[in-house]
Amino acid sequence: MTGSAPHHGPEHVPRPGPAGDGPAGDGPAEAGTPVLVASDLDRTLIYSAAALALGVPDTLAPRLLCVEVYERRPLSYLTEAAAALLERLARAAVFVPATTRTREQYGRIHLPGPPVPYAICANGGHVLVDGVSDPDWQRQVRGSLDAGCAPLATVREHLLASADAEWLLKERVAEDLFAYLVVDRALLPDTWVKDLADWADGQGWTVSLQGRKIYAVPKPLTKSAAVAEVARRTGACRVLTAGDSLLDADLLLAGDEGWRPGHGELAESGWGAPHVTPVPERGVAAGEEILRALLRAVET
Repeated sequence: MTGSAPHHGPEHVPRPGPAGDGPAGDGPAEAGTPVLVASDLDRTLIYSAAALALGVPDTLAPRLLCVEVYERRPLSYLTEAAAALLERLARAAVFVPATTRTREQYGRIHLPGPPVPYAICANGGHVLVDGVSDPDWQRQVRGSLDAGCAPLATVREHLLASADAEWLLKERVAEDLFAYLVVDRALLPDTWVKDLADWADGQGWTVSLQGRKIYAVPKPLTKSAAVAEVARRTGACRVLTAGDSLLDADLLLAGDEGWRPGHGELAESGWGAPHVTPVPERGVAAGEEILRALLRAVET
């Protein structure tokens, strides 16, 4: 979570290949095997107006492409240069959006490039195949949650009991899998998120503060598990990753190479891993640079 002590994870979490094979990435890739690129979206590739962090004079600001409209208003953007890079990337690799958004929220996004064959929503709770949630994966996730952590109802009850109406703006349950609060950051007590995280840890849950949202997510619900499933189905030879928040740490650790922007929970806490490259840029410029790095890695 924001402000936590630096964490340095293992160099690499091996991904199993097909039955009988060793970990993926241990040897040269076979001809024709794809590279899989799994990336977080919000504040990694796409940005709200508040998160753009345009640190240049208006006359030098980059041209922006709107990729999401909400309630008839533009909401999320990337630079036009980033859009061109993403289109090239989606044609050169298996590009997999990996988001904490619900399926409905993800459906509002219209990324440049060809339709993606796979997408990950609800922090790994749903693997979309050609836009449809895979029922086998849903059952597998539900089994892991039932066996590995406290029920959602218990966590939601604690969230509501400990929150203060002075700074709590909204409370939501996402896909019957996890909960989040929308808060007034200026009024949020300094220790509240840490206290919540300490309590949640004992329940088998994790907490992440992202902008105005505080997420409480079951520990077994991870983007990395869903990406490993997509890698298995596609036979990917390498997995490249990108993300900015605590909920992206497992995704970054599970990839062969990863990138994180100069903003967000991971940057603020000093989090790092040997195979994860920090991008110094912040805001929408970081998204463009991450896409440039991913494309360079795919094409080399």
